[in-house]
Amino acid sequence: MRWVHTAGRGLLVLAVILSGYVASGARADEAALTGRGPLTLATAGDLTGYLGPLLEGWNRTHPGERVTLVELPDSADETRAQMATDLKDGDRNRFDVLNIDVNWTSEFAAAGWIRALPRERFPLDAFLPPVVDTATYDGRLYAVPYVTNAGLLLYRKDVLDAEGVPPPRTWAELERAARTVAPKYGLDGYAGQFLPYEGLTVNVAEAVYSAGGSILGGEGTRVTVNSAAAREGIAFLARGVREGWIPKESLTYKEEESKEAFRNGRLLFLRNWPYAYVAASEASSPVAGKIGAVPLPGPDGPGTSVLGGSNLAVSAHARHPDSAARLITYLTSEPVQRQVLTQGALPPVRSALYEDPDLIRDFPYLPTLRASVLAAAPRPKSPRYDQVSLVVQAVVDDAMTGHESPSSAVRRLARELAAVSAR
Repeated sequence: MRWVHTAGRGLLVLAVILSGYVASGARADEAALTGRGPLTLATAGDLTGYLGPLLEGWNRTHPGERVTLVELPDSADETRAQMATDLKDGDRNRFDVLNIDVNWTSEFAAAGWIRALPRERFPLDAFLPPVVDTATYDGRLYAVPYVTNAGLLLYRKDVLDAEGVPPPRTWAELERAARTVAPKYGLDGYAGQFLPYEGLTVNVAEAVYSAGGSILGGEGTRVTVNSAAAREGIAFLARGVREGWIPKESLTYKEEESKEAFRNGRLLFLRNWPYAYVAASEASSPVAGKIGAVPLPGPDGPGTSVLGGSNLAVSAHARHPDSAARLITYLTSEPVQRQVLTQGALPPVRSALYEDPDLIRDFPYLPTLRASVLAAAPRPKSPRYDQVSLVVQAVVDDAMTGHESPSSAVRRLARELAAVSAR
């Protein structure tokens, strides 16, 4: 996941590590956030360069608690691996602060790598309600939301307007326009992020959720994917590739490749994070002024997006826990969250910013994004999330490439996910 779009593969990793966690893996005392001093903040690569100025603001006003920024690789998988390696080293870890992808919270908490936090220290009531759930595990707060994200359907407004076709609200409407309208204008129909990586897991979860299904339940203890809804969702994606309104080239797309295909005028519809709308609206974009964004469609109406973004988590071995908590409060304050949007093009977690007229003028997708976030759901929670995601990617890739039927893929998903949950 790249810093610019938490997601979500967003998307983005910045984690805050606090000390005092018992090495045996016992739960940390949520109230014992004591100790001030310098911090090290680890994050995935900051591709927009906005984070440095934010931290300079903190360092000017907190000279005794200066933050050193450590940028890890852009790849979510590589960032997670480096963070996990460091956190396993215990007292020898390098980081005090990490921003973890929202779907890592359960895994890191279950492993004892991050520390439970006192809810009252953070402005959770000011956040969009669904984002708080991504920061909890087993009923406790283990991180604080920093950036959120939800998938949007970007579309060529000029093309649909010329045809007198409204933006799709259902899968059937999307399929019809992708099959019939797109070819008239020399466009491919619809694409998402379909390379077997975390982006495919996100797209699959959205299809399953939109059909009314689920993948896991009970913090990952129950496998719930063997359902008619899951078959319908996976069949929607596989049918698109088979029938050609999802181009085969999109099976190689991650966020950036799909964004460029839309920005360069090759797609009628694209599922992506809001940063792709911003990029396609730049003056240098061939489709600037010709695009729109709506919530993702579903079988019978608006569908369900997966929540992307990142959470600020606190390491069990942070040197200065109180300073780490204070930094989190700073990074989630309204003035800083405003800069996260205006300078980093990243969706903030504070509700009020989505109703600010000045911000809506500059970021017209904000009302649509707010509606998508409020209707969104987290990725499957599991202490073995990395293994869960790999299974989803492998199985659904076989279905989309025609090597397995959607029904067979769902049965296989259920078997392999049960094996992961039993480990």
